[in-house]
Amino acid sequence: MNDGENITNSECTDKADTFDAPADTLDVSAPDAPSDVENGKKRGFFSRIRCLDSLTLKIIAMALMLCDHTWVTIAYEYEWLTVIGRIAFPIFAFQIVEGFFHTHSRGKYLLRMFIFALVSEIPFNFLVGGGPIYPLHQNVMFTFCISLLTMMVLERAKRRAWWVFLIAVIVAVPLTYVLGFFTFVDYFGYGILTVLVFYLFHGVKFGWIAETAALIYINWVMIGGLVFNVTLFGRAVEIPEQGFAIFALIPIMLYNGKPGSKNKVVQYACYAFYPVHMIVLVALSHLLF
Repeated sequence: MNDGENITNSECTDKADTFDAPADTLDVSAPDAPSDVENGKKRGFFSRIRCLDSLTLKIIAMALMLCDHTWVTIAYEYEWLTVIGRIAFPIFAFQIVEGFFHTHSRGKYLLRMFIFALVSEIPFNFLVGGGPIYPLHQNVMFTFCISLLTMMVLERAKRRAWWVFLIAVIVAVPLTYVLGFFTFVDYFGYGILTVLVFYLFHGVKFGWIAETAALIYINWVMIGGLVFNVTLFGRAVEIPEQGFAIFALIPIMLYNGKPGSKNKVVQYACYAFYPVHMIVLVALSHLLF
């Protein structure tokens, strides 16, 4: 979720988690690098298939988050909705990092995220707690606020020296991971850790390998949780629902680094989608049940 200044049922985790997320890479993105064709080279396979811009990624993530929250509120008999909803949060986490690196003002980016976190809290409380006050779970935008603050601290350390940055990472990652549980933010420490994985391997050659390994470990081992029963070749197999989050890497790998629409209305519509869709779903649940 990113705008050039530059959610999920909680489990998601928001994250999607929800994830649950804003539009902060819509206004500004890094200048496009010269294409392989312009450099007189034949375009590689991955260059040809990267077809998703930031706005398209965001729409995909919002649709998946909507599926997850629809299951929570009015369609709980359709478990597949929450299964595919697991994919939303890592996409939002990835875009938070993209927005962080492409924004004109990280301070304004954080402030905007915090404002929408406050706006979204009551709708989120109704969604997960059934009332306007629910202190045991905070919406995913607070998860992203903590993540942004952590990245800002790490960037300051990086400008000092490599060893200062290393120490900062060693201290900040476990500290914010624990903070995620104490503050009851969506996806808890796992969500913050997911964002930081994308941050730490941003721009690193073959960093996708580390991101894949980290997402598998976070979602299959650390989170685990409910299982989704499938039949493969006549045999029943139990797959952790949260494990489906790793499929977020498919659209992420198809990301072409472009912002898509830079329209301010579109940007804030993406932010507003988070609280608005929860309000609509909660209202529908009260009407239908």
